Amino acid sequence: MTSELEDRVALQDVMSRYAVAVDEKDYEAYRELFTEDVHVIGLTNDDMHGIKVFFPWWKEAIDKYDSTQHLFSPMLATIEGDYARTVSNLQALHYPKGDPNTTVTLWASYKTDMRKVGVDWKICRHELVRRGLEAKSTD
Repeated sequence: MTSELEDRVALQDVMSRYAVAVDEKDYEAYRELFTEDVHVIGLTNDDMHGIKVFFPWWKEAIDKYDSTQHLFSPMLATIEGDYARTVSNLQALHYPKGDPNTTVTLWASYKTDMRKVGVDWKICRHELVRRGLEAKSTD
């Protein structure tokens, strides 16, 4: 059994690995962060259920950018045994493929629930709450 402090560090690490995997386009590392039955809310108009539905959609979406940078705030976590509810604020910069003069900035919060699968925390519910979106061009 782990301590609450160890769990908090492990939960924060999940979101840190999330940001690195997205920004490095490390598809396998990103996929490994989620449970098979993940429920994803707010990234599209419709909820997505299951990694087999979500992952191909995400890969196609992220491949529209030459690069991204995801910056997370410290996480707020409520841990109940092997289940945790977390909130992380983020600012994400997106640079559209083939358009070096445009930057798309997203301000949002992730409400991310995680559960322990074996010894690892995995994302089982992932909700994006948009706070603002801005596209700027230097042209």
